[in-house]
Amino acid sequence: IDLPKMEHQIIAFWDESDVFHKTLKARHDSPLWTFYEGPPTANGLPGTHHIEARVFKDLFPRYQTMKGKYVPRKAGWDCHGLPVEIAVEKELGLNGKGDIEKIAPTVTQSIIEFNAKCKSSVLRHVDAFTQMTKRMGFWVDFEDAYWTMSSEYIESVWWALAEIFNKNLLVQDHRVAPYCPRCGTGLSDHELAQGYENITDPSIYVKFPITEGEFAGANFLVWTTTPWTLISNTAVAYNPEVQYSLVDFSSENPEHSGKYILATDLVSVLNKVDKAGVAKILQSFPGTKLEKTKYARPFSLVELDNANFAIPAEYVTVVDGTGLVHLAPAFGADDFIACRKYGLPVINPLNGDGSFDKKLELIGGLFFKDADKVIVKDLRARNILFYLQNYEHSYPHCWRCHTPLIYYAQPSWYIRTTAIKDNLIRENEKTDWHPETIKTGRYGDWLDNNIDWALSRNRYWGTPLPIWRCENNHLRAVSSLQELSNLSGKDCSEIDPHRPFVDEISITCEKCNSEMWRVPEVIDCWFDSGAMPFAQLGYPHKMGSKEIFDKTYPANFICEAIDQTRGWFYTLMAIGTLVFEKSSYQTVLCLGHILDKDGRKMSKHLGNVLEPIPLMDKHGADAVRWYMLAAGSPWAARRVGHDAIQEVVRKTLLTYWNTISFFTLYANAGEFKFEKFNPKNPDLTMMDQWILAELHQTIKEADLAYENFDSQVAGKAIAEFVDDLSNWYVRRNRRRFWDGENLALNLLYYCLKEISLVMAPMVPFITEHFWQSLVRKIETNEFESIHLALFPDVEVDLLRPDLISQVQLARRLVELGRAARAESKIKIRQPLAR
Repeated sequence: IDLPKMEHQIIAFWDESDVFHKTLKARHDSPLWTFYEGPPTANGLPGTHHIEARVFKDLFPRYQTMKGKYVPRKAGWDCHGLPVEIAVEKELGLNGKGDIEKIAPTVTQSIIEFNAKCKSSVLRHVDAFTQMTKRMGFWVDFEDAYWTMSSEYIESVWWALAEIFNKNLLVQDHRVAPYCPRCGTGLSDHELAQGYENITDPSIYVKFPITEGEFAGANFLVWTTTPWTLISNTAVAYNPEVQYSLVDFSSENPEHSGKYILATDLVSVLNKVDKAGVAKILQSFPGTKLEKTKYARPFSLVELDNANFAIPAEYVTVVDGTGLVHLAPAFGADDFIACRKYGLPVINPLNGDGSFDKKLELIGGLFFKDADKVIVKDLRARNILFYLQNYEHSYPHCWRCHTPLIYYAQPSWYIRTTAIKDNLIRENEKTDWHPETIKTGRYGDWLDNNIDWALSRNRYWGTPLPIWRCENNHLRAVSSLQELSNLSGKDCSEIDPHRPFVDEISITCEKCNSEMWRVPEVIDCWFDSGAMPFAQLGYPHKMGSKEIFDKTYPANFICEAIDQTRGWFYTLMAIGTLVFEKSSYQTVLCLGHILDKDGRKMSKHLGNVLEPIPLMDKHGADAVRWYMLAAGSPWAARRVGHDAIQEVVRKTLLTYWNTISFFTLYANAGEFKFEKFNPKNPDLTMMDQWILAELHQTIKEADLAYENFDSQVAGKAIAEFVDDLSNWYVRRNRRRFWDGENLALNLLYYCLKEISLVMAPMVPFITEHFWQSLVRKIETNEFESIHLALFPDVEVDLLRPDLISQVQLARRLVELGRAARAESKIKIRQPLAR
C-alpha cells in the first residue's frame, strides 16, 4: 500500500463528506468531554515538534468521541508578545525599542506601523500550520478559531485582569526582576525558566579594606561571580548565624599576604588559592560582631553616600565562596531586600540597553557582560584582586533573542501569586499528571518556590494593561470597551484595543475628578495564552458565553511538551485559580522532546530539522503518528529519523494491511457470505476461541491505556495482536482460507473490523481506508466513517486467560524446538525420530 497516496484520498473524502463536523453533530447531545488547544504562534513555519503535540491532542479526543462523548475542538492562534516583535525587528533591520520608535516621524505613528507589521507577521504562516494540521489528520475546528489579538479576546483578558486587580492581587512595585536589555523589558519567572544557557564567567575573590573599628587594616575577603556589579557595591553581607575568623595569611606572594575576615569554615579557601601560604587564625567570633563595620568599596565611579558597611543576610551560605557576599541592590532580589532594611541606596549605572553610562570612567559605554574583563584587569592592577578563576555555569538568557539577562531594579506590575500559593498547591494536588512525578517534582517544586508574576512589559504588540491612573496616583481597572465608553463619554466599541489607540482615551477619576490615562505597559503574552479557557468564548461579555463556559470549565484534558510545565500549564492553573478559584484543567499530559536520530535536539542552526509535510509525504502521516504514539513512552524524549519510522511501518502497519489484503484475496476467490459473527458458534475451533480471547484482551488493554493517556501501552497491545493475527492465527489456518471456509473468513473479518476500531484513534487514515474499501461494501448499512462508529465493547465471556496461557506455552515450545533444530543444523521439514 502507498500510505501517502492513500492518505491524500482519505483527506479528500473527509473534506467532501465533512466527516469531522458530522462526528461533532452526532455526539452533540452526549456527555461532554473538554479539550483545550494550546495556541501556537504562526509567525514561523511549523516543525516536526508541532506534529508530536498535535498527534496526542488528536488521539484522545478521537478516542473519547468513539466512546460516545461530545468533544468540541476549537483551534486557536497566539498572536502577541516578544516572539512576534523580535521577528519583525529582524525583518525590518531594527535593533531594539529605540529603533522601533523612529520608524515614522512620531512615536505614535511608529507604534502604529510597527504593530501593523506584527499583525501581518502573525498571519503569515497560518496557512502552513493549517496545511500541516490537516495533512496529519488532526481534527480541530479552524472555522471557529480564537485569536488572542481580537478585540473580543482582549476584552475577556481585561475583565480577568480587572477581577484580579479588584482582589488587590495586581499591584505595581519596585523590585529586582529579570530584564532583557536587547528587548528593553522585564520578564516573568516562568519565562526565565525557558532561557538558560551555559556560559563561562569570571569567579573572583576581592579585598574590601576595613577602614574603621576593631578590624581596621584587615580586609573583608569577598567572593562574586558578577564583577560588573562591583561598580554599584553598597554593602557586604554576612550570615548572623555563622562563625567568622580574622586570619593572618603570610605568603611569598605579596598580593596574597595580609589579614582577612571570612567564614571560619572557609578559611581553607586561602590555601586552595595559595598552597604555599600559611593561614593563622587570630580570633573567631559570631557574624553579628561585623554589623555596620565600614570598608572601602572597590570602585568610586558613581556617587554613593551613607553606605559601604557590613549587614546581616541569612541567605548567605558557607557552601562555597568566603561566607561574605558583595551587595548591589539594583541587581539582585535578595540584595535589594537586605539593603532596603538598612536604608541603603540603590545605584544603577546601566542604561536600558545594558550598557554602562557613557559618562563613567573605565567602563562607560560597555555592555555589562563585556565590562567584566576591564574590571578584573583594573582590580589586579590596584592589588585588590586576590584570586580569579573562570567557571562554566548556567546563566539566564532571553528565551527569544538569547541576550544575557540582568536582574534589574525597576518598577513593574505584579500579580501576587504568592498570596494564592496554598490554593495553587491545593489545585495541583487534585490534578492528574502524566507522568505522575511531575506533580510533586518539577511542577510541585515550582509552586513551592513560587514568586509573584511580573506581568507588565515595556513593549508595543501585546494586550494593553487595562489600568488608568491620574496625577494623584489613583488607579482604575477597566474590564471592557463598553465600560471604557461609559467612563470616557466616547463610543469606544469600534476602536482597536491595542496601542497606541487605547492610549488616547482618557477617563475622569472618581476620587479626585482629575484626568486619568492608561499606564503605558502591555502584558506578558503568557497571560493571553493562559486566559484561553474563557477568552476563547468572549466570556463574560459575549452573549451565551457564560452558559458554554460553565459546561466546559475545567478541561478534562490538556497536552503539550514538558517545557510548558512552567509556561502554559502554570499560567492556565494560576489564572484559573486567581479568577475562578479552581484550576483550568483536570488532566495534563507532558510530552518528551523531539530529537534527531543521533539524540540531538532538533534546531535550524544544526541543520537537523525534519520538515513535517515532506516527512509525512515520504512515510505517511499514520506512520509518523504511530511512531510518535507507540514507539516509546509519551513523556520520554524520542528520536525521529527515517529508518526508525520505516521500521514501525514494516512491523505493524504493513502487517495489518497485508492481513486485510489476505482476507480480501480469499474472500473474493471463494463464495464468501457475510454473516454477523456469533461468538457462541459451536463450530469454532480451539484456535478460533484463542484469537477471540486475544482480541478482547487487546480491546480491554487498549481501552484502559487510552483512559490512562498511555499511548505506548495501547500501541504495544495492538501491535502484539496484529502480529498474533497475521503470523500465528492466519498461518495456522491457511488451509481453511484456501478452502474458502466461511466461518474462518467471517471470524477473520470480525477480528480485522474490531482491531481497526481500536486502532482508529491512533492511525485514522489506514483504518478509514479499510472501512471504506471493505466494511462499507460488505455492510452497506454501517456508519459512513469509522470515526463515526463506537469503540468496541469487551465481551467478558470471550476472555480466556487459561487458553491464552496454554497457547503461549505451545508457541514457546515451538520456538525452543526451532532453536534446537537451528543449533543442531537440522532443517525445519526434516522429520525427527524423537
